[in-house]
Amino acid sequence: MKYVLDASVAVKWVLPENEIQEALTLRDDFRKQVQELIAPDIFAVEVANALTRAERRGIIQQSESLAKLSDVLTTSPDLHANRPLLLRATEISSRGRIGVYDCLYLALAEREQCDLVTADRRLKATGHPQVVLLADLP
Repeated sequence: MKYVLDASVAVKWVLPENEIQEALTLRDDFRKQVQELIAPDIFAVEVANALTRAERRGIIQQSESLAKLSDVLTTSPDLHANRPLLLRATEISSRGRIGVYDCLYLALAEREQCDLVTADRRLKATGHPQVVLLADLP
């Protein structure tokens, strides 16, 4: 099965958060080629941002973000250029009143005709039919 992987899920691979086991299972399935994971190329930037934010909040030690980012990137999904997705992402953002960054993931899911797996309940609340919560994966 192919999924667009939201950065909110990949961060769970390396941070002590809820649903860590579900995230690690998805990662293991990807490594075993049971699942195919893709993401817009802003994925790495979003993961890096989340990790440095975790440092500032005291969730991880200062300077741990580099090692954790390297860990995530060793199992990086197949990255797709965001520019071809930008017009559709902007349209989704304007209509749904959600951030363009999130909408790049949605636009990729639409283009690739697959679901977006996320841990972001706000994104699920948009009602977009291709958004699947990590906790709801089979």
